[in-house]
Amino acid sequence: MGIYEKSLFIFEMANNHQGSVEHGKRIISEIRKICDEFKEFDFAFKFQYRDLDTFIHPDYKGRSDIKNVKRFQDTRLSKEQFEELLKEVRENNFLAICTPFDEVSVDTIAEQKYDYIKIASCSFSDWPLLEKIAEKKMPVIASGAGSDINAVCNVVQFFNNRDIDFSLLHCVAEYPTANIDLQMNQIDYYRTEFPDLRIGFSTHEDPDNMLPVKIAIAKGAVIFEKHVGVPTEEIVLNGYSANPEQVRKWLYAAREAYEICGISGARYNPTEKESADLAALKRGVFVKSTLHKDQIIENKDIYLAFPCKPGQLVASDLSKYNKIRILKDVLNKDTPIMCDDVVIHNTSADILTVVKELIELLKESKVVVPAGSSCEISHHYGIEHFHKTGVAMIDCVNREYCKKILVLLPGQEHPAHYHVKKEETFVILHGTLSITLDGDTKVLHKGDLMTIERNVVHSFSSSEGCIFEEISSTHYLNDSYYMNEDEFVRPRKTKVHFTKEMLSAINGNGS
Repeated sequence: MGIYEKSLFIFEMANNHQGSVEHGKRIISEIRKICDEFKEFDFAFKFQYRDLDTFIHPDYKGRSDIKNVKRFQDTRLSKEQFEELLKEVRENNFLAICTPFDEVSVDTIAEQKYDYIKIASCSFSDWPLLEKIAEKKMPVIASGAGSDINAVCNVVQFFNNRDIDFSLLHCVAEYPTANIDLQMNQIDYYRTEFPDLRIGFSTHEDPDNMLPVKIAIAKGAVIFEKHVGVPTEEIVLNGYSANPEQVRKWLYAAREAYEICGISGARYNPTEKESADLAALKRGVFVKSTLHKDQIIENKDIYLAFPCKPGQLVASDLSKYNKIRILKDVLNKDTPIMCDDVVIHNTSADILTVVKELIELLKESKVVVPAGSSCEISHHYGIEHFHKTGVAMIDCVNREYCKKILVLLPGQEHPAHYHVKKEETFVILHGTLSITLDGDTKVLHKGDLMTIERNVVHSFSSSEGCIFEEISSTHYLNDSYYMNEDEFVRPRKTKVHFTKEMLSAINGNGS
């Protein structure tokens, strides 16, 4: 049986064997019958070892007025008897786990080759015991009930530093635990504090209470521990130990919780029904004006309306990154555009490649991009031709005065145009810029400055790549007049928002 291939459910026998090997075997056998119904889980039985000859102080041996001293002595089993129970665990295909409460018991556990050592909450900071456990290099599961976070961090670090497989269980050591004291949010806390650990839940609530295991599963626990026993005419179980039928209900509750929680660690795939139900509520794309074969659809050519037809192009297909080409003439107004009538090319990967190149050039230049800046990638002939014709314009300030940072990649050019309202001055910050004003070409180098007055036709390019600052009067939309504008694609700009991570990469700090 593999370890941690599935969620692990641990059945804690503790002293519920009542000092009888045969009764212990009965508990294992009856729980095994229940587990056979739940192939999706892994299961383990757990014992507790105390070397009672050294564990109990000599002055207290034989005392019956101290509950736990009497309990431990009355249910005592020998090493050989535990070996018999361990054999029963193995034959019933359970993993074997044992909790030691003293150093002698640690040696016995290692000698008997248990799969895991379990650290009880009362022993969580018992450093002599932890040192002994660490010597064995066995996988460890620990419950941290009642320990403050500093103690928990110290124990986690102790085992991590020794490269020992370590799992941590949230546990409340009240027997039984009322709902108000279960503190289930501690599972979230552990998962946040220790993201590399397997986190579980050791439970002591009323065994008829199925809600906590569902909550634990929803919060991401993967190990679950419960006290179990088998009642008889003479044996009455305590308030936190589950009988076999309660174990069955517990596991069914766990199964139901996993079914409700669904897939973990990845986005789920919708059912056909969900997809169909959602599609029926979406707005469809309809023809506003005649479309011709191979035409790229623009907003002016279409409109959105409800309801849509099955297989129709819908609003969610109209991303700014989707370039949609029509495959045949569509002449009639109000005709639905079907998915089979178009080819969609998603340009997001192309944009991402461009952004990465811009960041690398900006890093190389050591030009600082102010926080809050946005970037327009201007691709006059389409993003697929951006490396030949285009520019990236980083908008910093646009008031009565305006500042932009313009980035040309190596080999890029920007087409001839002029402005009617805006006057601008270029300051070269990195690389070289070849600029043409009314037919006169000059090459500008780092530190050079050039002013472009209103109505002056200008174009620019860079063979090696260039970053320059544009300082100007207020920038107005539709104030750029291109000589060959009829050839351009629509839309010809894609806006990119710089994330904190992008700005940090560019500026070399935590911006």
